[in-house]
Amino acid sequence: MVFSSSLRRVASSAAPLFARSLGRTLLRQTSDGRLLQRAIGSRTDLGFSFPQRSQFSSLALKAASDSELVKVVESEIQCAEECDDHDRVEEIPEGFPFEIQDEKGTNIITLKRKFKDENIEVTVSMSSLVTGEEPDGDVANNNKNDDDEGEAGESSSQSSLPLTVNISRGHGPSLEFICTAYPDEITIDAMSVRENASEKEQEMLAYEGPDFNDLDENLQKAFHKYLELRGITPITTNFLHEYMINKDSREYLHWLNNLKEFVEK
Repeated sequence: MVFSSSLRRVASSAAPLFARSLGRTLLRQTSDGRLLQRAIGSRTDLGFSFPQRSQFSSLALKAASDSELVKVVESEIQCAEECDDHDRVEEIPEGFPFEIQDEKGTNIITLKRKFKDENIEVTVSMSSLVTGEEPDGDVANNNKNDDDEGEAGESSSQSSLPLTVNISRGHGPSLEFICTAYPDEITIDAMSVRENASEKEQEMLAYEGPDFNDLDENLQKAFHKYLELRGITPITTNFLHEYMINKDSREYLHWLNNLKEFVEK
């Protein structure tokens, strides 16, 4: 009885102490929570905010997508280095009369030379190049359509180089030829006399002349001979054809490396 009574007195006296201790703990936690909330709020006011879950997801997806793209580009770079003639040095044929100006990152080259008192400049583009590799289906389709297309079909499957030949003397007018170079053949598509005037004046005043194919046949032959004497020959254009195929490979590899560098940043 005495022990039970003493235990009740101890318990009754400890209860207020426990209640006060628990109250202080809750108050402290509540205060700390308010302080933490105020701290977070103050950082938010200063421009700092915790990233949302959706932001983390977007960043992770972007990183994964970019990493996959880099892997694909690297694989293509390796294939281009192994399969293409990007590092091939073209052997300039003997007697090649032009100086070649080849700027990296462009799809043209420029040829220049002096011929007596004339300045000759040729711009060569790399469009319509055929490397001789065709899918089996394309070969079958070409064979099927040969009889229907005739010469037109043969021309469309040939490589061709667009050439712009400008021949000038000093500051006077110049003679310009628009040509297409096929293997062992050069056609003149158009020709005109360019006055030494501003672009706007040329557009307003220049008479381009008749269609080249409408000229007298003897005159057409004479112009072909005129260009041949100035270095525009099948030997020249066949070399340029190979040169532009190799340039296309080099430019593609250069483009892939630029693409990889951009995505990795």
